[in-house]
Amino acid sequence: MPANLTLLQRLQAREEDGQLAPLPGCIPDNLAPRLTLRPYQERALRYFITYFEDPRLRGRTSRLLFQMATGSGKTAVMAGLILYLYRQGYRNFLFFVSLTNIVEQTRQVFLEPGSPKALFRSPIAMDGREVRLREGRTFQGTDPEAINLVFLTTQGLHN
Repeated sequence: MPANLTLLQRLQAREEDGQLAPLPGCIPDNLAPRLTLRPYQERALRYFITYFEDPRLRGRTSRLLFQMATGSGKTAVMAGLILYLYRQGYRNFLFFVSLTNIVEQTRQVFLEPGSPKALFRSPIAMDGREVRLREGRTFQGTDPEAINLVFLTTQGLHN
């Protein structure tokens, strides 16, 4: 594959060759039952996983951007990424948005299993054990077995 291709072009070539990483079961198994990933959401997750698992693709790129339209399900993709990354050993996740009311909406869909827009199955289970969702203001004193979430506005992040 030519070295001058963009990351997206490299991933698209992998897709054409049938070489994208599969979607691990921990994602659909732990998303809310009412939530079915759309094909482009699953594709975004598989692109990320392929990138994450292949050091040749990562190269010097350390930041990624999911550019998706309003209402296209970016938050569901984020939930899938959290589940995948938890399985890889990551425990702390920072979620920041521009407005306080969006922080509250995001907190609700991530943390309240009774919410009609809840993203996660309750309980989340991986490798035969329950995984708790835990909200914090900082990452000090986090639970090494939980998914630790901090929600901030961009203003709160600067403070």
